[in-house]
Amino acid sequence: MATSAASAKRQQDLQVQYSAYKDTLQQIASKIGSVEQEAEEHKLVLETLSPLPEDRKCFRMINGVLVERTVKDVIPALKTNAEGLKKVLDDLVKTYKAKQEELEVWKKRNNVQVVQN
Repeated sequence: MATSAASAKRQQDLQVQYSAYKDTLQQIASKIGSVEQEAEEHKLVLETLSPLPEDRKCFRMINGVLVERTVKDVIPALKTNAEGLKKVLDDLVKTYKAKQEELEVWKKRNNVQVVQN
């Protein structure tokens, strides 16, 4: 009887750990999607502004405040932000892959097999 209780406790612990891994992977994937969307928006704005004259005025939202700038002022800031987003995206993808590999190692070490309904 004691071994079945210990086995049930171990199984429950493994299930909690597995759920934690899956939740972490889901959060990272969600963040990746969000950053990808933001990077795509930056790309579209840059494509829209590039052919315009540099002295043309445009508006930019900064911390919830709409400010007037020229195309010449906005394009470098957008490029910098887009490069930063690309770096963040690369880091998130690396983190996701590392966590996924960690999950696979954990599954092998604990002899866990996932059964899907």
